[in-house]
Amino acid sequence: MKIYNTSDHIIVEYQNQCFIPNNQDLDSFINHNHLFQKILHELPDYELIGDSTVLNNKHILAPIANQEIWASGVTYMRSKAARMEESKESGGATFYDKVYDAERPELFFKSTPSRTVGPGQKVKIRKDSTWDVPEPELTLFINSDGNIVGYTIGNDMSSRSIEGENPLYLPQAKMYDAAAALGPCILVTEEPIYAETMISIQINRQKTEMFSGSISINQMKRKHTELVEFLFREQTFPHGVFLMTGTGIVPGNDFTLQSGDEIAITIEGIGTLVNEVE
Repeated sequence: MKIYNTSDHIIVEYQNQCFIPNNQDLDSFINHNHLFQKILHELPDYELIGDSTVLNNKHILAPIANQEIWASGVTYMRSKAARMEESKESGGATFYDKVYDAERPELFFKSTPSRTVGPGQKVKIRKDSTWDVPEPELTLFINSDGNIVGYTIGNDMSSRSIEGENPLYLPQAKMYDAAAALGPCILVTEEPIYAETMISIQINRQKTEMFSGSISINQMKRKHTELVEFLFREQTFPHGVFLMTGTGIVPGNDFTLQSGDEIAITIEGIGTLVNEVE
């Protein structure tokens, strides 16, 4: 089942039918253990509004209310290689090699809800950066008890020129207005998402494909539960939290985003998140 946050209502899509739940507070609606079973139990009391085509006429927002967004890095071999390449001139390349093999993962704060954009909204690239890429990432929704109860698509916009200059500049490379996109929904499953689930990305410039790639999430070195366990060490999240799980798809060193580029990220079972670069 899928949860959509629209400008009118929270909408639950289940078996090609769309429902409006009685609870329209997204924070409390999604912050539950056994969320799949809870919604299934309540479904007969929801208002049926039609089949899935009703979503075509809805303004879909990012599926976030008062949650923070965090991110993890160097979780795929390709990401490790790319981060080492971008930082080799600053002498920071060995840091990423060490993180890949370390017990402790790289975790960093990514975005507040007010800096996050949803489907169809524009992401930004920094004016003081010369090398910018999107990072397509499976994103976990974790409730306040530390349990993974849903999945969405995340775009972790990154200024590689800034981070490459010095790894200590990572906050400036990763955290700025419209540097995070989420959507189009939260996929709620009874069991963990399939390990063979594919993530793909396509970047178009004036209707011409500039880059595309795909990877299976089973190529991740770290388990989702491992990332969550470290994230919740000494931290509480009263409304739950979103965690981007890293990327294994990185454009070549000769590519940088430009204004007007269209980024489409697809994850099997969730859908496609489309954003244009401002």
